[in-house]
Amino acid sequence: MATNTNIMLYTEGTPNGLKISIALEELGLSYQFREIALFKNEQKEPWFLEINPNGRIPAITDRDESGHEFRVFESGAILQYLVARYDKDHKISYPYGSKEHWEVTSWLMWQMGGVGPMQGQANHFARFAAEPNHYSLNRYVHETRRLYRVMDAHLAKSPSGYLVGDRVTIADIAIWPWVTAWKYSGLSAIDEFPHIQKWLYKLLERPGFEKGRHVPKPHIYLDFNKLSEEELNEAAKYGVKWIQDAMARDAAA
Repeated sequence: MATNTNIMLYTEGTPNGLKISIALEELGLSYQFREIALFKNEQKEPWFLEINPNGRIPAITDRDESGHEFRVFESGAILQYLVARYDKDHKISYPYGSKEHWEVTSWLMWQMGGVGPMQGQANHFARFAAEPNHYSLNRYVHETRRLYRVMDAHLAKSPSGYLVGDRVTIADIAIWPWVTAWKYSGLSAIDEFPHIQKWLYKLLERPGFEKGRHVPKPHIYLDFNKLSEEELNEAAKYGVKWIQDAMARDAAA
């Protein structure tokens, strides 16, 4: 039975949003969620900016022991909050201050500062740029591949197949949704990284990952990996104009 909480998750089916729903499911927490209509710019509406001043998903609200509502935004911060408050049994974490705790934190920051920004830019130039920019695309795809090589070499030495120790942690959870989108982000193959490939599908067998990846709607990226480049570009057409309009609005603000 799920543990009752007052958590409201504001999200969309992007890699950063999926981190949180997967973590919530892995922890067995009850929560509510609201899908944010990104293409209607709901994330820029005043009510949402009160929750996340940066106008991005994901974000959560929760209540403290006195019943006062508060907010947490940025996916890495939310993962750390969920562990600190709700993971007393260390289902997806290690005790604070332990060697494993700091290793998990290191891999989490590696994702936040490396894989997310680099693969996110690879995704942009592969699918959403208004015109081809091969230098930029190659720059970010090659850096994403370098980061994948780092992770693949690390997993090759892991007896458990997880990033840290003997269990899945928020480090695995943070990285997994990005890896599911490898082809959409311009990488040509995942079997170049056999240990990541094994890790990817091992985690998919977990009920928390399977359920969490479909919040707030069915997960698309694993299916996208079966499509041709032409089909992927066609699927991405919906976002090209929206991104160009968003860039213009941000520049004028």
